Amino acid sequence: MKKTPCLKLLFTTVIPFIVIILVGMPAVLAKSNPSAPNLREIAFKRAKSLDNGISVSWLEQTWNTNVLAQNPLKTSSFELLRKLGIKTIRLPVAFAHLEEKGIPPEKVFTHIDEVLKQCKAYNFNLIIDYHYGKLDDKNYLTETPKIISLWLKLTKRFIRESGDKVFFELYNEPPPMDPKVWKDAGYNIVTAIRKVDKNRTLIVGASNFNSIYELSRMERLADENIIYTYHFYEPFLFTHQGADWVGNQVATTGIPFPYNAAAYPPLNVKAKGTWGETNYYQYQKDGNEQAIRDKLQIVKNWAAKYYVPVICGEYGVYNKYADADSRCRYITAVRRNLKAMQMPGILWDYNTNFSIFDGTPSVENLSDCMKQAIDYTAKK
Repeated sequence: MKKTPCLKLLFTTVIPFIVIILVGMPAVLAKSNPSAPNLREIAFKRAKSLDNGISVSWLEQTWNTNVLAQNPLKTSSFELLRKLGIKTIRLPVAFAHLEEKGIPPEKVFTHIDEVLKQCKAYNFNLIIDYHYGKLDDKNYLTETPKIISLWLKLTKRFIRESGDKVFFELYNEPPPMDPKVWKDAGYNIVTAIRKVDKNRTLIVGASNFNSIYELSRMERLADENIIYTYHFYEPFLFTHQGADWVGNQVATTGIPFPYNAAAYPPLNVKAKGTWGETNYYQYQKDGNEQAIRDKLQIVKNWAAKYYVPVICGEYGVYNKYADADSRCRYITAVRRNLKAMQMPGILWDYNTNFSIFDGTPSVENLSDCMKQAIDYTAKK
């Protein structure tokens, strides 16, 4: 076809100009309408904000018959925690146990509402944690729907709360069970929540009580907005020495941190023949900061493999038998290595037998070495 002068002008001048505009439009639109960050990036950002956290032992106390009437979180508590630099409050709740005792979930929810109200006033993050569930390999088909039902009630109740400030921890310390069964149960819980709330960041750990070793073998779930959690009480022989609910395995007390041959106590006869005896002789290798670093690196490597955010959901020391200086040195070592590996950590706990305070929570009942351990500096 023979081009007329007008058509020639169109092809040589106008169309190239239009092409230039169209090519440049994506850059202009990107500047004026930046794309939203993807959910994985949001999860990383939110995980980072959870650092310097503490768990409050209260609504998870299955042994306390008057638990709802004994709220340890007063206004002064929030003021104290803010002063200490705490950013996140983890609230474990024994939902199934309380419901079995005839306390309807809605009544428990009102107590969570009160905590959330104070968290907002003092700018804390809040993690609502499903504690002391009954899930295992045998009952997961009947128990998982119960857990889902509870989470759907919570999800609908808190649907309008900021995703940057309120987090759901789906199930505290799944027991030793088939990892595939736990992964299936966890995925079903996540999927159910996502039908109601697509933007809430969820927190999920591995089986065998949020074990670092089980986490290292776990495959990430098919959801982009998840923070993975683990509990760190290594070496257990030190952190749980004398804990009667554990059993004779930890009957040996007076164990220092780090290992000190001159101060190391004899093995308690009750621990003979248990894994506590094996750990007793292993402690000279495990009872030091390098061993802590090596074990935390297991988690760090797993997180890097899947490119997912992780947090240490619990760490601390049973304070009845461990000496104060050893407790300080241990918490210092864990915090230092968590910080170096950029993994946020949450202390267990605020006011009971793992408390960092020597008595009722207060600055006055915080030893000098513990102030240093948690990086507390009084404002002048």
